[in-house]
Amino acid sequence: MFTAADFILKKYTSTIENGYFEWSAPSNIALVKYWGKKDNQIPANPSISFTLNNCKTITKLGFEKRENQDSFSFDLLFEGKPKEDFKPKIRKFLERIEVYLPFLKEYHFTIDTQNTFPHSSGIASSASGMAALAMNLMSLEKLLNPEMTEEYFYQKASFLARLGSGSACRSIKGNIVVWGNQKNIKGSTDLLGVEFPYTIHENFENYQDTILLVDKGEKQVSSTIGHDLMHNHPYAERRFAQAHENLDYLIDIFESGNLEEFIKVVESEALTLHAMMMTSMPYFILMKPNTLEIINEIWKFRNDTQIPVCFTLDAGANVHVLYPKNVAGKVLQLIKDKLVGFCQNGQYICDEIGAGAIAM
Repeated sequence: MFTAADFILKKYTSTIENGYFEWSAPSNIALVKYWGKKDNQIPANPSISFTLNNCKTITKLGFEKRENQDSFSFDLLFEGKPKEDFKPKIRKFLERIEVYLPFLKEYHFTIDTQNTFPHSSGIASSASGMAALAMNLMSLEKLLNPEMTEEYFYQKASFLARLGSGSACRSIKGNIVVWGNQKNIKGSTDLLGVEFPYTIHENFENYQDTILLVDKGEKQVSSTIGHDLMHNHPYAERRFAQAHENLDYLIDIFESGNLEEFIKVVESEALTLHAMMMTSMPYFILMKPNTLEIINEIWKFRNDTQIPVCFTLDAGANVHVLYPKNVAGKVLQLIKDKLVGFCQNGQYICDEIGAGAIAM
């Protein structure tokens, strides 16, 4: 079993003055939701997610050795322009990971980042952004320690990404990724995301996720605050137990290819997540009227056609429409005919399962 100390290297065997790397990392959509966390970005319950393919962050990291090494030094560009309001989050991330990457103050970094999806679209960009940055920093550490194995490289990248944004650890490697200790999933741990280790039925190959952009504005309650509200939540313990149960059930579902049961688990998880928000103190609602309109249209369509399409939600108003590739034509027709009218400016993004971060 991993401990955090496993990710502290004793010494580096090489030196480098300057250079750059570039990585892309995708967003992901949780099927069993993580909601509630302990100190040091440890999840209160395990989660499992589909890694996405098209919604990703592309980050270029330039680095140059410097004289003054008593503080962090970095410039941050978003889509080519300075972005000062992102800097505190990056600085906090560097502070958290310095013990694991002791070279951080030795370099000035230029972080140039962009998303393939609109930043204000309500799609979680912290997961893809922190994952991409972690991959770049690990690439530098691998130059300083060339003996590093590929397995360690990816494990530590996921470990570091988690310290920037919990769900970012699920965006590093694999189509389906588990984060959190689950006794029936070999290798699972609270410290990083691991690839789902068991058989996956062909029904789940090339699974599609069309994201309906219901509300692209800032959430009125941040995910960090929402997680904290689980500490004294009246239903927290039962919710955490439910997540373990649903994750166990998904092991069987992924092997059997049972789409009917998959739909039940995934939609129940989405609604439970929002039920936790509505029953916390203070309580809040992140769904919008059009979120509910879309859900009802999906239910009606599925009931009328028996096509295995379902929805899930993140901590926001947007709807992720999940379906097998072999029914894509019919589901996209539903979206164009009925659902696009509930999207802000008629916007939606077509995505599918991907494999994780890619060196550019």
